[in-house]
Amino acid sequence: MYRLLFRTVFCRMDPERAHHLAFSWIRRAAATPVLRTFAAAALAPRDRRLRVEALGRRMHGPFGLAAGFDKNAEGIDGLAMLGFDHVEVGTVTGSAQPGNPKKRLFRLVEDRALINRMGFNNEGAAAVAARLAARQPVFRPTLGVNIGKTKAVPESEAVADYVTSTEALAPHADYLVVNVSSPNTPGLRNLQATEHLRPLLTAVREAADRAVPARRVPLLVKIAPDLADEDIDAVADLAVELGLDGIIATNTTVARDGLGLTCAPELAAETGGLSGAPVADRSLEVLRRLYARVGDRLVLVGVGGVGTAEDAWRRILAGATLVQGYTAFLYEGPFWMRRMHRGLARLLAASPYATLAEAVGAEHRRQEGAA
Repeated sequence: MYRLLFRTVFCRMDPERAHHLAFSWIRRAAATPVLRTFAAAALAPRDRRLRVEALGRRMHGPFGLAAGFDKNAEGIDGLAMLGFDHVEVGTVTGSAQPGNPKKRLFRLVEDRALINRMGFNNEGAAAVAARLAARQPVFRPTLGVNIGKTKAVPESEAVADYVTSTEALAPHADYLVVNVSSPNTPGLRNLQATEHLRPLLTAVREAADRAVPARRVPLLVKIAPDLADEDIDAVADLAVELGLDGIIATNTTVARDGLGLTCAPELAAETGGLSGAPVADRSLEVLRRLYARVGDRLVLVGVGGVGTAEDAWRRILAGATLVQGYTAFLYEGPFWMRRMHRGLARLLAASPYATLAEAVGAEHRRQEGAA
């Protein structure tokens, strides 16, 4: 049903307009008591075998929605209604900004991919914090808040900008993510270099502790798939040194070559970050490298090209405690999470592992045992 709707309606619309329309339907459904009850029962099945503990939280399952879909924390209940076990909102910046000029979102349908150059369009930390403070939740998924740099802020003032967002948003977050890996804010990826990342993460950690003295808000960093292997190692070592809680691997890629894209060349040539199936292999490589480096000392979140339960299962075996998706949601529609949950439960039942926790990083242990 959804695939017919996608082909006949959404594919004929500008992708950004289609996103806003679909998201408005999700929010309206969640605001209707009887409808949301039936929708959650049908779309969000819960299997006790999939329960996980991560980042100080007990979750119904490991699968969540990556940042970028709900930039302003407007539809958390609706997304939980669809079955996402955790929802990461944002990216939120210290000040409101409109993002890059339109047209800035492109579908690569044949490749099950997207290119976006949205540019962190959002209402700003103060407005998002006010919305979260006023929220009266119907559903309570684990809530992540992803923060980034305001475009107009120079790199030399980036730390203060992130601190502004942290102080406003940390009180409302179950975990906080420092995004230094979007390709759509000039200079942002420079902050992944450890000499810049160290003072940034230290300042954000201190700001979160000041803003929320009664509890420790878990802090993660999100990295790009385009980092060189030695830079991935350096970020992993820094995260352990600073006592971070986790790393999200990975954001979108600026690469186009070698990804087997079948879309029209002029579409592939659009600037911005590529997400979806073409980035899956590199994201998985980064995840494997991170787990080999840090093991169980950090929570690793696998994201990038996750479209099926098998994709998510591969991330778990490679070392991901949590898995996220986004692009496939646009192609698969509201029944996607139902299929993901059932598929993961089936794969776990067919495996030698009693729990998901036992499966995390299992491929590394098999390799070590065979060595």
